[in-house]
Amino acid sequence: MSHLRLAAAQLNTVVGDLAGNVEQILGAVAAAEDAGADICILPELAIPGYPPEDLLLKPSFVADNVAALEKVAAATGQCAVVVGFVGSTPDGQGLSNAAAICAGGRVAGIYRKRFLPNYGVFDEQRWFVPSRDTPSLFGVAGAWVGVSVCEDVWFPDGPVPEEGRAGADVVVNLNASPYNRGRRAERLAMLRGRVAEAGCAIAYVNQVGGQDELVFDGDSLIVAADGTLLASGAQFGPDLVVVDIPLVQDGGPPPGPQLPRVVVTAPRVADRPPLPPPALHPALSDEAEVYAALVLGTRDYLGKNGFSEAVIGLSGGIDSSLVATVAVDALGPARVHGIAMPSRYSSEGSRHDAATLAERLGIDLRVVPIEGAHVAFTAMLAGVLGREPAGLTDENLQSRLRGVLLMGVSNAKGWIVLTTGNKSEMATGYSTLYGDSAGGFAVIKDVPKTLVYELCRYRNTQATLEGLPGPIPDSVLDKPPSAELRPDQRDDQSLPPYEQLDPVLQGYVEGDRTAPDLVAEGFDPAVVDQVVRLVDGAEYKRRQMPPGVRITTKAFGKDRRMPITNRYRPPAPQEPAPQEPAPQKPTHG
Repeated sequence: MSHLRLAAAQLNTVVGDLAGNVEQILGAVAAAEDAGADICILPELAIPGYPPEDLLLKPSFVADNVAALEKVAAATGQCAVVVGFVGSTPDGQGLSNAAAICAGGRVAGIYRKRFLPNYGVFDEQRWFVPSRDTPSLFGVAGAWVGVSVCEDVWFPDGPVPEEGRAGADVVVNLNASPYNRGRRAERLAMLRGRVAEAGCAIAYVNQVGGQDELVFDGDSLIVAADGTLLASGAQFGPDLVVVDIPLVQDGGPPPGPQLPRVVVTAPRVADRPPLPPPALHPALSDEAEVYAALVLGTRDYLGKNGFSEAVIGLSGGIDSSLVATVAVDALGPARVHGIAMPSRYSSEGSRHDAATLAERLGIDLRVVPIEGAHVAFTAMLAGVLGREPAGLTDENLQSRLRGVLLMGVSNAKGWIVLTTGNKSEMATGYSTLYGDSAGGFAVIKDVPKTLVYELCRYRNTQATLEGLPGPIPDSVLDKPPSAELRPDQRDDQSLPPYEQLDPVLQGYVEGDRTAPDLVAEGFDPAVVDQVVRLVDGAEYKRRQMPPGVRITTKAFGKDRRMPITNRYRPPAPQEPAPQEPAPQKPTHG
């Protein structure tokens, strides 16, 4: 039994930064060559960055991407390189999501992606043409290598089993696969199933880093022909995984139809002792994965868009506490600034909690009471309304005053405002337009309220393990959630308790259940009715929210695209018994 030495380079590329991406690619290739690799594989569309979206409609961008590929190819030597780029269809009439196989200073072959995802955050059929090419096997250092791109590996009848049956020793799969909760286990199970069908090893390399709402978690996986996990890349960080993949040489003819074969590099003259197996990165816990995704997504959104510092409105509540903690872990305390903006309704406990959090995080905190502005705006509105604003108008006025202050600081200092709304609030519209929703990046936009608590406890536990006090005060975790916009206000006066709300939201938003479906599944009909009405009525708000880190299978934004004007209401299978409606208060407008 011999082996193929493979290097999987999970890179943090930037969409459109062709020169910077080429520099990263060439650095990874040089490191792979230094490690004695026979082949170096890089992520899907590594040259243009993923997803390039409507940059692909610009012919100059596509041409520049091809020129960048030529630079990569020209720099290759004995180590074969498989790299993602935007290519043309064979007839030149469309674009392909392609992988180039390079060595010896040239492009030796091209593979074009066959299956184009067009669901969730993916719109590849908007830009690319699915391939109908017959794939080739590529001879690399005496082994036969099949090539595939991302979605191609998910199909039992796709190119991976086809290449395996045709005699591939290894199939490499180039990915830009975004993170969502539970994704690692799903990928590994799929790869083991595909290995069993193909009868050969699979090397799965994935991109890492944040790109707008998406976070790519790396976690490249190399699975042997017997289903053993040989190696894994770091989660949420760049990595170069070098592993020797055993080649099973049975000497018999391939069991499937023949495919074209292209020799890229010559067989090794002499065999060599294999490397010791690399250490496997243990999978992170659910909370650790989500937290790492938030940190990476925040760091990359700010860094890749030219923001060096961030400002957060610190209320002393749990959401702003989590956002500030994530920001410090992403940027460092010197680059995070807190502004507390107490009103006449802010409790002394919340003021103290904000100060304690800032002290433990090591960030500067400035206290700017909004009472003077509140009084002035109340008088101004009274002149228009004929009376002083009250109720929801007055509550939202306070939130908007805070938004004005934060955006003013952002304008003057160049700091990006990080908003603090969670997914439960985004879903139900429990936020104020141009108030607490005003800002540049929504860190926990896809994090349900119940998970917010879990992440805070997780982060405090990590600090305790390091011998440090948890950054988030226990009093923040223990007190009832409240916007503190009126006396004795609590969130559960306007919303169902979060432990009831979040499961309904998960079914309705992420699971696409209807209200009758949810009632049939055992949820309280009154809660379901309230939640569905709130979610449907808040679509116009969500269209105006800033982007934020995606951690679920259906985040607000690219994932879920519902019409604002929408009268669809599925009929209930049977009418529930009449009951007194729960008191309703409009959510923050």
